[in-house]
Amino acid sequence: MKHQLVSVVALIDSDSRILISKRPASKKLSGYWELPGGKVEADESPYNAAVRELKEELDIKTWSNCLTPLTFTCHVYDNVNHIVLLFVCRKWEGFPLAHESNELKWVRSNELNQFKMLPANHGMMAILRDWL
Repeated sequence: MKHQLVSVVALIDSDSRILISKRPASKKLSGYWELPGGKVEADESPYNAAVRELKEELDIKTWSNCLTPLTFTCHVYDNVNHIVLLFVCRKWEGFPLAHESNELKWVRSNELNQFKMLPANHGMMAILRDWL
């Protein structure tokens, strides 16, 4: 089985809310909610992938030293084992904007179970709730 490393980020604002994003109709698993992030490229670290994905997806700037690793999970999609690393970030520059025509929401940790999260993200939500 092939493996794919993925970095996702729980952006936490000053009110302890988490930013989640709804996958657009043009993407696989559309309609699911997820944390921002994406695949780690062959030439980058998980930290650098998270920083790059936040810039590409949300047009915000952060730095690898502002990312705290919290947990990870594994989930198989299309016969590929995705190893998903969850980072927490409380410091960035800019205001998150949806660049992929997706919906963004700031939610409290106790509200996360009200959203249909991607299966790979779903397993990490209890840990994130407990951490906050």
